[in-house]
Amino acid sequence: MTLSTAALHEAIDIATDSHAAMSTETSHFHDICAVSDIVPATGVCALVEGRHVAVFRVGQGQFHAIDNVDPQSGASVLSRGLVGSLGDRVVVASPLYKNHFDLRTGECVEAPQNSVRAHTVRIEGERVLLALSR
Repeated sequence: MTLSTAALHEAIDIATDSHAAMSTETSHFHDICAVSDIVPATGVCALVEGRHVAVFRVGQGQFHAIDNVDPQSGASVLSRGLVGSLGDRVVVASPLYKNHFDLRTGECVEAPQNSVRAHTVRIEGERVLLALSR
């Protein structure tokens, strides 16, 4: 059996990534941190497949993830923003330009053209897992 160069590089990346997928069932999910590592109403930044991702904990058991890079400034800062709500939307306010990003969809409330990607988060046991949206 021979592997193509791309398949070989992918296998090496998976084997050496400290946040590699936990099992066959969660092959696209990456282990981010323990649930207790994220204080309610705050976020943390994680590097997943070369992408800066902000993972937020809202209340005790609700988790969301969006890209961490503020599209207006290009800075990786959204995980440091203030978590709150605008109407029925759960949002984070960028610490730089104060734009609000919907944590469920990644939409920028003030300027939809500056929206970011939202990612899937799930909890297994006491671990936070994340799957990147493509």
